[in-house]
Amino acid sequence: MLKPKSRWSVQQHNSEDEVKELCSELKISPLVASLLVRRGLNTASLAKNFLYEHVEQCYDPYLLTGMDIAVNRIHQAIETQEPILIFGDYDADGVTSTSVMMLTLKELGAVVDFYIPNRFTEGYGPNEPAFRHAHESGVKLIITVDTGISAVHEASVLKDLGVDLIITDHHEPGPILPEALAIIHPKLPGSSYPFKELAGVGVALKLSHALLGQLPEHLLEFVAIGTIADLVPLIDENRYLVKRGLKKIRSSSRAGIKALCKQAGIEQQTIDEETIGFTIGPRINAVGRLDSADPALHLLLSEDLDEAQMLAEEIDSYNKERQRIVSSIAEEAIQQVNDLYPIEENSVIVVGQEGWNAGVVGIVASRLVEAFYRPTIVLSFDREKGIAKGSARSIEGFDLFKNLSTCREILPHFGGHPMAAGMTLKLEHVDELRFRLNELAVNQLSEEDFIPITAVDLEMSIKDVQLTGLEELQLLAPFGTSNKKPKILLKDANISQIKKIGANQNHLKLSLEHEGVILDGIGFHLGEKVDHISPHSKLSVVGELSINEWNNIRKPQIFLHDLAINEWQLFDYRGIKQVGKLKEIIPSSKWISFNNDISEKIKQSLSEHLHLIETVEQARNIDIDDQYVVLYDLPSSKELLTSLLKGKKPARIYAHFYKEASDFFSTIPTRDHFKWYYAFLSKKAPFDLKKYGDELAKYRGWSRETIDFMSQVFFELDFVKINNGFITLNTSSHKRDLTSSKTYQKKQEDLALEQELLYSSYQVLHSWLDECIRGSVEIEEEVK
Repeated sequence: MLKPKSRWSVQQHNSEDEVKELCSELKISPLVASLLVRRGLNTASLAKNFLYEHVEQCYDPYLLTGMDIAVNRIHQAIETQEPILIFGDYDADGVTSTSVMMLTLKELGAVVDFYIPNRFTEGYGPNEPAFRHAHESGVKLIITVDTGISAVHEASVLKDLGVDLIITDHHEPGPILPEALAIIHPKLPGSSYPFKELAGVGVALKLSHALLGQLPEHLLEFVAIGTIADLVPLIDENRYLVKRGLKKIRSSSRAGIKALCKQAGIEQQTIDEETIGFTIGPRINAVGRLDSADPALHLLLSEDLDEAQMLAEEIDSYNKERQRIVSSIAEEAIQQVNDLYPIEENSVIVVGQEGWNAGVVGIVASRLVEAFYRPTIVLSFDREKGIAKGSARSIEGFDLFKNLSTCREILPHFGGHPMAAGMTLKLEHVDELRFRLNELAVNQLSEEDFIPITAVDLEMSIKDVQLTGLEELQLLAPFGTSNKKPKILLKDANISQIKKIGANQNHLKLSLEHEGVILDGIGFHLGEKVDHISPHSKLSVVGELSINEWNNIRKPQIFLHDLAINEWQLFDYRGIKQVGKLKEIIPSSKWISFNNDISEKIKQSLSEHLHLIETVEQARNIDIDDQYVVLYDLPSSKELLTSLLKGKKPARIYAHFYKEASDFFSTIPTRDHFKWYYAFLSKKAPFDLKKYGDELAKYRGWSRETIDFMSQVFFELDFVKINNGFITLNTSSHKRDLTSSKTYQKKQEDLALEQELLYSSYQVLHSWLDECIRGSVEIEEEVK
């Protein structure tokens, strides 16, 4: 058995009729049709709207509440050349939002500048000193992008100063909204806007669209970057904008885009959502995480290749430093959880420390969620100011924004989403926050909620994995939040090859087989699983299908995410002599010994893991369900082993079956051997076994054990008498068959058991043990 690291949630079977209808009407493969139906796109109309771009997917910006007010005020400022300030945020969504607004207003001839607060000196969102400074500089209109919905106090300050405020944001609105001239937000109470999940850059684009009178195609590359980086759902309008934006990026002539690609080693024409999410987005984010985000904005707005390349190199160095800092803090945070806030006692993790970089605590929180699968808050302590700043990440079933909202009186600044949030609070309130969130979690989360879920789209057979279907999978892209890459379940496949690969042997490569069809698979960071998979087991895998292209050959492959084996596994370690080597190979297990003499030799080495079984009752009573069991030595009888296994459910059996001296390769006396020996005794008796037994064995080419064995059989059959080592014939004995001797019977049983357990093939041994577990091997005493 091999337990998966997550719960596999396989979607229910879809209607075959609906799949066939989509295949017929849209001329698509059954694979893509099945995935569409399982995502609720079960009619040709819905599927077509999802697969192919339509201008109707971009909604009228004037459906957003307050848009007409905002547009009129901005045009008024442009006409009178009033200074306008764009107030942005320091993450990739905020930087791209600021870029969209800056380029739009410059295109319209506005007098415009930007301001992005410093994460470390000003914190998140609008702040009073920055607004007052803008007023003193002559600014009469401030437009926020990707921020501002929580700036209730700051908005009132601007109102008193006579500065107009237009807020564009997408974060969750609180119970009290700021007093602004206009709030452009898809989630405003009473809003009729048809799509609620725009990123901050998406909202900025809607304002740009309204100002320019048409969709600004030339700004869609910024929208793609910000939307993907902010992890908003890639469905509906977001998906439309990102698809269009990715096409723009691949052919973009913008100096900043070109420089970023060159510095990161990216082929611009191959950029997709993964490139943005794992390469471009993190680099833009890194700047604001460690310092002022201004260089990132200057890079995106740059029109000079040399300047852009210099900025890209600077940003790349920020990103490398960010990676180093994240690794260091994550290590310390994990240690803090283990030492102070163990997950057995904490449903929500809240950790913090002075000196932790406040710009990366969100990434660290994500790392802790991966490690412990608990809602997590990571805080940076500032003891001089007496405050803690941090970020939170959650799991399914625990709405961060909703739960943090119940703690507003100790969270003067916080905002976010159900799955992520940022906050500032007093140091004295950190313990209270931890306590209150854990109290809330107890009533909302069950033990099962703390096991990660892997949503599986489709169960397939290897023979159904075809190139044509995989090529069509790109119709479902771009993939992201709410439109994940499809995960496929392949159940109970044969393993034709499995091995570790990579410089550190930390990756896994295998080939799966079913009905003669082979599918190759790669599992990154799954190399250690190889030691826990018997190559003869039936393996179930969850992963993402793709096309492997090498040497002009294209064939399907699967990127493995999780593995499972649902039945007990046999690991064959027969023949290994050293217990120490076995202990290194075999994970923590229950070691079973059937021989007290042998077990004495290994007791010290195995200590509490060793269990001695000498009776059937002991064998029946030992619990091995869901455990790893090492059968260290050969049992003295089949009955002991069958009693140990019958009706039980071990997870794994490690077969060693040590025997100090094997009967199998010693001389096995035949009837002719016995006949010769009897004739010899009739001539030579009395015969001194102690003195001449070895010489007789050497003369005949037998082992001494053979002489002693035959002598004991004769004794039990009353053919001979043995007295003080001398053996003589009993002339009054009656004719009896050799099989009447218990010693003879035991010898045959031992040889048969050795044959079945120690010298059989893997498959034969597996079948024999499996029959024991299922109770289909009956012992002789039970059937009499």
